[in-house]
Amino acid sequence: MLTILRNRTYRHLFLAQIVALTGTGLATVALGLLAFDLAGERAGLVLGTALTIKMVAYVTVAPVAAAWAQQVNRRRMLIVLDLVRMAVAVCLPFVNEIWQVYVLIFVLQSASAGFTPAFQASIPDVLTQEKDYTQALSLSRMAFELESLVSPMLAAALLLLVSSSTLFWGTAAGFAGSALLLFSIVLPSPKPSAPRPVYERTTRGIRNYLKTPRLRGLLALNWVVSAIGSMVIVNTVVLVRAELELPESSVALTLAAFGGGSMLSAMLLPRLLDRISDRTVMLAGAGLGIAALAGLSLAAFAAPLTYARLAIAWAVIGAGYSAILTPSGRLLARSAHAEDRPAIFAAQFTLSHACWLLFYPLSAWLMAAWGGGAAMLALALLATAGLIAAHRLWPADSASPVAHSHPDLPPDHPHLQSGHPHVHPIIIDDLHPRVPHSEGR
Repeated sequence: MLTILRNRTYRHLFLAQIVALTGTGLATVALGLLAFDLAGERAGLVLGTALTIKMVAYVTVAPVAAAWAQQVNRRRMLIVLDLVRMAVAVCLPFVNEIWQVYVLIFVLQSASAGFTPAFQASIPDVLTQEKDYTQALSLSRMAFELESLVSPMLAAALLLLVSSSTLFWGTAAGFAGSALLLFSIVLPSPKPSAPRPVYERTTRGIRNYLKTPRLRGLLALNWVVSAIGSMVIVNTVVLVRAELELPESSVALTLAAFGGGSMLSAMLLPRLLDRISDRTVMLAGAGLGIAALAGLSLAAFAAPLTYARLAIAWAVIGAGYSAILTPSGRLLARSAHAEDRPAIFAAQFTLSHACWLLFYPLSAWLMAAWGGGAAMLALALLATAGLIAAHRLWPADSASPVAHSHPDLPPDHPHLQSGHPHVHPIIIDDLHPRVPHSEGR
């Protein structure tokens, strides 16, 4: 897997991701401490509002940013957005009002909403072989999970030496390091074949995403990921601290079990995806995560919840979670030409975070109103609905040849140069939404 790091451009991209993630992890800890300093016992409300602002920014800004990404140099855009995020991090230590936190968080997350899809869309342009790209997706997933483990420990070590506000300077350093690494490479920056109106560029990614069968299936799987993941992210602290009455360190260990399951799955996936289709792996991962959540729920109804069962279930859910998310980049890369990839990745970014925007508050409400067992069962049932939808929306034979015609194209059009002027077989899995016949499939 590490052989792809011999590619200098990808190596710098991966290092940029690592340093930016580390900075973001420090900011997560620092923001919680800042919220407590400003709001005291109301810190949870402040953080909840900040999380909602983050999701709103992700859902609304990403399509607009993707529309403009097609018109500018991609590397330059990524560097500017990193510098914007660095500037926000520099400002955060000096805030003294809650509303200032909200404004800065919106600016920070708006920049991230533009940065992340464009960054992700650049990787398949750099690693053009699907095997290499699959390994990069696994490395990326492992980096995300490792950041969730390492950043809190790094923050704890730094807090022994410096004040909490100083952590924001570490965040700024992470974004600055990312910008410098991007500055040191040359990125492909494909241009659209013809200029399009702003509205079309803004909505094109989502429209094409929703017209492509495997991506509609991916959206249903995003629903599953949000349903099972929100239970872990939102309610782990309640389950461990309130129901099991365990110390704070147990919260970290429980989340580490989830991250460990996800990392193990990401490590195994490249070889698995060489032998088994993406659809089979992703649907199986969804089923695995749902089964673990439902099983833990039923066990909680039968007997008091135990820490061992919770940690095992969280590890299995993490494995299923990663099995869904890791191959998703392959589906997105197959669904667009290079110049359209930022729009497709932005559509995935927007629609997946719309699912999180729904399930974050829902999981919290279910936990508060019904308790852990009932909340897990309800979320497992909602996730099951998503799995059924994915199975139906994503045809099992989506890689089979389909005969189609092009009466509107001239006989010398490149798309018709296959030996059959107007009718020829094509592989649906190799289509992307710009081809008219793929949009209604």
